[in-house]
Amino acid sequence: MKKIKVILPSLFVTFLTLSCGSDDGGGEVAADLQVIGIWDLSEVNISSAQDVDMDGTSSTNLMNELDCISGTILIDGDNVWTFEQTGISITAITGGQFFAQCSVNDVTGTGAWTANGNQITFQGSTILGTLTLNGDQLTNLIDDDLPGIRSYVYVKRE
Repeated sequence: MKKIKVILPSLFVTFLTLSCGSDDGGGEVAADLQVIGIWDLSEVNISSAQDVDMDGTSSTNLMNELDCISGTILIDGDNVWTFEQTGISITAITGGQFFAQCSVNDVTGTGAWTANGNQITFQGSTILGTLTLNGDQLTNLIDDDLPGIRSYVYVKRE
């Protein structure tokens, strides 16, 4: 009986020590934890600089040209996302110039999200699809030439 009283606690301590080993991957936070939060649209990039607001300065980021553009992605810990963004309409004028404007209808959506490495997939959305996480930025790389969009970049709200 004395042996059992000595062996049982020893086995318990050994089991506890083995089960609590460090497996945190060197202190890196998993993408599925990093992505949780509110993300604000910071860039709407196009393939060639345009002076849409006619202030004499061209930009490849339409957010520098149109004050009406905004967007937000809310990503919660229950793997649900909500999205709202200004719709943008771009039409060709002449000579490589384009006219861009905000549309009256916002683009919205909601669904489930999953993380695989630095790729965040927004299920139920053809607009968001899969975005790439890089630090405090989420990038939706579309890579279209004008009148299409190259990329949307979202920055995590502090």
